Amino acid sequence: MAKIAPFRGLRYNLEKIKHMEDVVTPPYDVIDEKAQVALLSKNPYNMIQLDLTKQAGDQLSTERYEGAKAIFNRWQDENILCRDSEDSIYLYKINYSLSNGRNFTRKGLVALVGLAEFGEGIVKPHEKTFRGVTDDRLRLIDTCQAQFSQIFALYPDPDGAIMENLEKACPEEPLYNVEDQDGCRHMLWAVTDRETLDRTRNAFREKALYIADGHHRYTTALQLRELMGKRQGKVARDSPYNHIMMYLCPMEDAGLTVLPTHRLVHFPGTIDTAALVEKMQGYFDIEEIGGGSRETLIEQTLERMEEGRGGQILFGMYEPIADRSFLLKLQVDVMEKIFGVDMPAVLRELDVVVLSDLLIERVLGLGHEKCDNEGLISYYSDLDEALDAAVKEAVDPSCLMSPVLFLMNNTTVEQVKQIADENLIMPHKSTYFYPKILTGLLVNKIVADEKVE
Repeated sequence: MAKIAPFRGLRYNLEKIKHMEDVVTPPYDVIDEKAQVALLSKNPYNMIQLDLTKQAGDQLSTERYEGAKAIFNRWQDENILCRDSEDSIYLYKINYSLSNGRNFTRKGLVALVGLAEFGEGIVKPHEKTFRGVTDDRLRLIDTCQAQFSQIFALYPDPDGAIMENLEKACPEEPLYNVEDQDGCRHMLWAVTDRETLDRTRNAFREKALYIADGHHRYTTALQLRELMGKRQGKVARDSPYNHIMMYLCPMEDAGLTVLPTHRLVHFPGTIDTAALVEKMQGYFDIEEIGGGSRETLIEQTLERMEEGRGGQILFGMYEPIADRSFLLKLQVDVMEKIFGVDMPAVLRELDVVVLSDLLIERVLGLGHEKCDNEGLISYYSDLDEALDAAVKEAVDPSCLMSPVLFLMNNTTVEQVKQIADENLIMPHKSTYFYPKILTGLLVNKIVADEKVE
């Protein structure tokens, strides 16, 4: 099913760039204005110069896209960026730690992937995309004729044969060994052995791919292919416009981590704890977690959520004005009674759907459109950051909102696969795959007359 191919990556020249940490970046869509300034101050050759971010009020005009193109061409002329001489599949490992102190290594590979429409069942999404986001990326890729960042996708490989095959042919020393801003260590190797590459390509022919991060970038690649088809009359199967650079990770990898994304709801007006609890009666079994400091309340709530996992849908709810925390357990058959056949069973069993469609929309009366238009929900993968924001809002006398923090368990990889296999869509911010892959380790330069075999 899936077609993958080796390619000649365009990479930073270590003879010119002494510290890779100064030039690589997180994905463009998680970089705010403050982070953008900080990245630019590190090194004038920072990848943020090419993989433009779009901040509020920062209109990415034609001049800015053309400016990125001029910089891109100049860096190649100056040998800041050099293209590898051999086709490669790149082995990409990340060593990292979680807040609980446990250490992990996530293994993946970077290759070109043949484009397929979502309806073909070869590349499967689990999120909805928005045209305004893809318009920006399309203009950037079309102007520069390059893909600066990789899509993160998953593939099934229970036996781990693909990674084992690549590791056997992997050089001893990595091309790069880079520590990111979170202390995660990223290592990249180029595998060029022809037999190994062929075995890897063959292994993917019966597999589907599942997008983890990068739905908008994938949709952008489809739009670029369509655009080039109009310009050229057609896009050949082996055209670089029919391919996209992806980071591919096995679903079964021991280092694959999905973090929860907690929701801070900014309830319009004033609502106290008793009113909140009363609204939720009849939908949830509610237990207050008592005693201790704020941090202890949160810790105990999370522990109870973890203990209760497995067939139950559980949320934590922290109300910072009263400094009270609760465990919410969904009552049996509530989702089926309310939504019935209008909602597929796999969605009714998803924590983020229960929270968004039942608790926030129906119980609290905050519809999806209202939440989006008025910014009534903030999303946090970092619980400390979420708690800090909730408390600051609670004590702000000028704030006309009542903050309520909902603590989430993570969506599992199995749920992502099931949703995608059934051609369904998850709510916004349902998954947070960690760590993020770095932008700047590899660039896919698009050369129109080359062939991808």
